[in-house]
Amino acid sequence: MKPILAFDVYGTLVDPMGMAELLAPDAGEAAESVSAQWREKQLEFSFRKGLMRMYEDFGACTRQALRYAMASHGLSLSGEREDELMGAYLSLPAFDDSLPALESLKGDYRMFAFSNGTYPALEKVLGHNNLLDQFEGLVSVDDIKSFKPDPAVYAYARRATGAMDKPLCLVSSNAWDVIGARAAGLTAIWVQRDAGKVFEDWGIEPNAVVRSLSELPATLANL
Repeated sequence: MKPILAFDVYGTLVDPMGMAELLAPDAGEAAESVSAQWREKQLEFSFRKGLMRMYEDFGACTRQALRYAMASHGLSLSGEREDELMGAYLSLPAFDDSLPALESLKGDYRMFAFSNGTYPALEKVLGHNNLLDQFEGLVSVDDIKSFKPDPAVYAYARRATGAMDKPLCLVSSNAWDVIGARAAGLTAIWVQRDAGKVFEDWGIEPNAVVRSLSELPATLANL
């Protein structure tokens, strides 16, 4: 039985580090460092808010993380500039392999985008990159007011995609997401976009590892 596919968005289909270039006027040579910390804190803040049951949507986490990353580098932004960068986050660039891979799978698999992002944010960033029409639908954690890797989020994804009695396969470049999905009983493929990254040793492994989304058709056929 072919699995239903649930694609993570940020880091898997679109590149959060695409913000580094836009940060250059504000952070100079520290732009890449600020961008990396922005992403790191965005995730950390969402994890913590989920555990604390103090949900604020992913956009709020993203804004708070931007402020933290700038402040930790001794920098600051005007309110207007902060709003500009938050707006630009809705137009992050897609990875080069994203659209061709989705096009190659469409028709053979039911596919959903499954993200910590809100529906308006997902529609914007996926639409900007011509990815939105590749999916049957979107699944946002905003529906249940928690974040991956909360097991309840993956259980909700099963319900939302109609995969209660069918396999649901997560495709994600985030090891923590893959581990969360596997712990919740999903199949999961890790997209190792950086050859220098190692998978976290929790005794929970991905069902498969790919270096590019272009490898998905062959990999899925052999799962």
